[in-house]
Amino acid sequence: MKKIKISTAQFENKSGDKDYNLSVIDKLSKKAADEGSDVIAFHECSITGYTFARNLSKEQMLDLAEIIPEGPSIVRLKEIAAKHNITILAGLFEKEKDDSLYKAYVCVDKNGLIAKHRKLHPFINPNLNPGNSYTVFEIHGWKCGILICYDNNVIENVRATVLLGADIIFMPHVTMCTPSTRPGAGFVDPQLWENREDDPTSLRLEFDSMKGREWLMKWLPSRAYDNAIYAIFSNPIGMDDDQLKNGCSMIIDPFGDIVAECRTFEDSIVTATITPEKLSQAGGHRYLKARRPDLYKEILSQDHAPELKVVWLEGKS
Repeated sequence: MKKIKISTAQFENKSGDKDYNLSVIDKLSKKAADEGSDVIAFHECSITGYTFARNLSKEQMLDLAEIIPEGPSIVRLKEIAAKHNITILAGLFEKEKDDSLYKAYVCVDKNGLIAKHRKLHPFINPNLNPGNSYTVFEIHGWKCGILICYDNNVIENVRATVLLGADIIFMPHVTMCTPSTRPGAGFVDPQLWENREDDPTSLRLEFDSMKGREWLMKWLPSRAYDNAIYAIFSNPIGMDDDQLKNGCSMIIDPFGDIVAECRTFEDSIVTATITPEKLSQAGGHRYLKARRPDLYKEILSQDHAPELKVVWLEGKS
């Protein structure tokens, strides 16, 4: 494998406004290409918007969702990818001809659709079906995987994707700044966002607190470190429906080190060079080789009653 350059983006999407969101994807893809990047990744449901979908009926979801790859958004992504000669990853709601609904994240280049992942653990709308397979594919000779938001919190999903060959995992999110049982969690006041030019310090303190980045740092670098992978984390900045999100899109290397991170309040990107040497130099490479599946394969395959409680779905900021 040869080294490649990957960008991750953050931007303030508009709920249900695909044309606007695709225009920002176009603008940031051009910026990444101008910086020499081969790939750019955007956040979960970056094309459609996300949080507002918690209030949509099935009929409204079907109006918003698209068939992949025939839908207009994938066609538009292909045009953007061709114009800037860059591979693009972005998210949207997907429907099938039988009206089944999914949360999807796609990889597109100038030739069309390369890969599609359906979120394994969707919850924003009760009409969404879970995906039932892992996703591993190639970009410029690199084995890549996709896990969407909550998929990454179930650690078996990350390890399974790595065992299927992935050296890079794209991790699109819409996360942080929401309530949970975790001490220090909660919404961030949208008024701080409105006042960000006059008082950036108060907003940054909230964004970097246990409501936001400090929580992320408890687990995200571990996913990269334990599995000796590059983690490409993408997250929106600003208002997503009535909830404020803190961005901090970042790229983490196989040592668990942050090598690039968005640290502004603007629509922006950061770019990092991805090199193959780190994959085998990092400790996680040795941990994978030292596995003893004979000890725990039956333990890990034990069934359980699935439970997923998300306390912020009905919350208002």
